[in-house]
Amino acid sequence: MNYGIAFRTIAVKEVQRFFRIWPQTLLPPAITTALYFLIFGKLIGARIGTVSGASYIDYIVPGVILMSVISHSYANVVSSFYSTKFQRNIEELLVAPVPNWVILGGYVSGGIVRGLSVGIVVALISLIFAQINVYNVMICLSVVVLTATLFSLAGFINAVFAESFDDISIIPNFILTPLSYLGGVFFSVEMLDGIWRTIAMGNPILYMVNALRYGMIGVSDVDIGLAYRMTGGFIVLMALFSLYLLRKGVGIKN
Repeated sequence: MNYGIAFRTIAVKEVQRFFRIWPQTLLPPAITTALYFLIFGKLIGARIGTVSGASYIDYIVPGVILMSVISHSYANVVSSFYSTKFQRNIEELLVAPVPNWVILGGYVSGGIVRGLSVGIVVALISLIFAQINVYNVMICLSVVVLTATLFSLAGFINAVFAESFDDISIIPNFILTPLSYLGGVFFSVEMLDGIWRTIAMGNPILYMVNALRYGMIGVSDVDIGLAYRMTGGFIVLMALFSLYLLRKGVGIKN
């Protein structure tokens, strides 16, 4: 059986869903990003000077882009799949002759496209405030795609376990936001001492941010190969766990 039609149907539906309400999905990150660059980049950055040989505003651009990619790829999948559960549309997918990997791939694809779309918007806004000559385009693209994939899977897992709309906001508010702000977006690990440096090095987002920073301005606090291995490993684990949850019907068939 050709599963391409099923995959495209789910993926296209997911993409059209957030593009249809673009003032709510694409416009807010543009405004938020402009404020980040204005306050942190221009006002505070002028006092800080340079970090690792780069101007402060150039230094924070990759982190701000990736922070937006993380939050929006995650939000797209968690809200969409939970709505499918809440409206009982999930039953149509369960009775259809469609394998679980097609269902998962369709929803994750929608999250990836939204993450990339928001990333492009944020990158364009950054051009108003910073002048960056991209160091390695392929590293930039691969890091953004891998990060969007990882957090789309994380959003899917959250949606599977969520029992109310309040549950889908717990992880972003209490886990993703703190990890993002402590992930080296606005500072270098070299600025930290003792326990705080150890804690920062245990934050997986730190490696993704630094990988993108290396691709954009050629500066990183971590080994790029390790960043790729860590991100890829998390993607495999979360994909396998997501497929397991779908096969068992956790949070879906009960």
